[in-house]
Amino acid sequence: MKSQIKVSLIYLLLFATLGAQMARAQEAPLVGFDDYVNKALRDWEVPGMAIAIVKDDKLLLAKGYGVRKVGEAAPVDERTLFAIGSASKAFTAASVAMLVDEGKMKWDEPATKYLPGFQLFDAYVTRELTVRDMLTHRSGLERGDLLWYGTEYDRDEVLRRVRFLKPSWSMRSRFGYQNIMYLATGQAVTTAAGKNWDEFVRQRIFAPLGMSSSSTSINALKTETNVAAPHAKFDDKVQPISWRRIDNIGPAGSINSNVTDMAQWVRLHLNQGSLKNERILSSGAVKEMHMPQTVIRLEGLSEKVHSESHFMTYGLGWFLQDYRGRKIVHHGGNIDGMSALVAMMPGEKLGVVILTNMNGTSVPTAIMYRVFDAFLQAPQKDWSGELLKIIKAAQDQAATVEKKSEADRVKGTNPSLSLAKYAGTYTNEMYGDAKVKEQNGKLVVEYSPAMTGELEHWHFDTFRATLRERHLGKAFVTFALNAAGKVDELKMVVPNAADIAFKRAPEKVEEVAGIAVSEDELKKYVGKYEMKTPPLEVSIEMLGGKLKSVIPGQPVGTLVPVAANRFKIVVEGVPVEIFAEFQMADARPRSMIIEQSGLKFTLLPKQ
Repeated sequence: MKSQIKVSLIYLLLFATLGAQMARAQEAPLVGFDDYVNKALRDWEVPGMAIAIVKDDKLLLAKGYGVRKVGEAAPVDERTLFAIGSASKAFTAASVAMLVDEGKMKWDEPATKYLPGFQLFDAYVTRELTVRDMLTHRSGLERGDLLWYGTEYDRDEVLRRVRFLKPSWSMRSRFGYQNIMYLATGQAVTTAAGKNWDEFVRQRIFAPLGMSSSSTSINALKTETNVAAPHAKFDDKVQPISWRRIDNIGPAGSINSNVTDMAQWVRLHLNQGSLKNERILSSGAVKEMHMPQTVIRLEGLSEKVHSESHFMTYGLGWFLQDYRGRKIVHHGGNIDGMSALVAMMPGEKLGVVILTNMNGTSVPTAIMYRVFDAFLQAPQKDWSGELLKIIKAAQDQAATVEKKSEADRVKGTNPSLSLAKYAGTYTNEMYGDAKVKEQNGKLVVEYSPAMTGELEHWHFDTFRATLRERHLGKAFVTFALNAAGKVDELKMVVPNAADIAFKRAPEKVEEVAGIAVSEDELKKYVGKYEMKTPPLEVSIEMLGGKLKSVIPGQPVGTLVPVAANRFKIVVEGVPVEIFAEFQMADARPRSMIIEQSGLKFTLLPKQ
């Protein structure tokens, strides 16, 4: 009996010891982790961060670090809401996967099947582009992000205008990151599901996963209190900035969440589409999403950042690469003042979510590798320190380029024209209108609320715009003159974002500054005028209380009085300036002189 008791005690002690060892083994990878994260926040100048770690279907860590807003004491915790940016793309891919599971969509069906009226610049691409092509960044299109970023265009209008976006390379020839194609995919989901993308994600993903704090628009944040403020560094200081509303590109990046909610999303993927014994996605759908689709060249800065990887590809809403002999699945997200990363190592049943309130920071990548190394028991490497050196070197290089630009600036030049001559409306068939106004002796360019700024003369007919949203930096605006010495074109260059040409739009009648002349006074100019050589007849008629010039076979012009007996002839679609001046005798027109492009033509009243 005593021996049995002794054996039982031995087993109890053995199992207790094993249990303690297992608990310590689980905790061991995270020893010193908090200190590492806090140091990284200081080094990278990041105000706040939240992290969740999932291992073997268990939430090992859900914790906040730092503050929600610089200058305030409120801490970040596991429930603090952040924007996840482009990590939203995997939700759009999963939405398609659900509809594929249900037979309502197919990966390789033409996009036009779900998007009536969808059109791209190239007719062949319009016909052949598939849902899979849109999800894997191989449409051949350049980004065109200024079409949606900070503009008033809604989703339908963004998608309508994409037909004017010229391809940068052939379809399926290479990887080219493309947000608008994810918008198109979200709109295709709307067609196939019979409900919009936002509602579909809420009902089919957020609700079953218990992601009760997550949303697809910043409108939902108005009633929330535990919300991180976005930050950016400008004027050599980290400062809070406004949340960016990007509902018009929603399926590509508008989701807001916290690490507790996002841990459920990670668990779903690590469990091959199920959570708590509830099947949400088929295992085949998850496999398809995590399968390489488009090769990404690992070179330049990317090669330095991912120094332990040998290849990188894109799946369906996920980046895929190797890391220390394992496959990792991940996607980052960056939108004004926020940087996020969701990453998984499926073979190890390991996942991590990192959300920050700092603009364009790479610290989430450093934390990801620190977590992976810890659980792989790999040799310790200071990823934060290593990546910070790489990023600072890249920033120094960019600063050198900027200094060279300053040095190359030609001193002592002046604009070709007076500032008022540059003012006007310039248009681009895809992007719409950019307006240049003269305000308080300076020019101001307005493309969108985000792309508005004062112009300072740089050299010749080039100006530098300081954007009013200071964290967006500066842009260059160059005006081109035509043979008549008139401004014909505006070219806006936003570094690392866009290079867009806008043509000078013809002035509209209501935009031409005129003088007040009564209708009775205008009537004295009515009549027909002719020139014998070359033969030309112009009829001046009163229509709708305004003088009109009528030339057979030509568009009708409107005469706007600008001085005594002098009119500007405004013709829709004609960008050149045309004037008509009447020579008077006994209060009646003796002749009409037409001025255009430096030439003058005298017409006499027709007898």
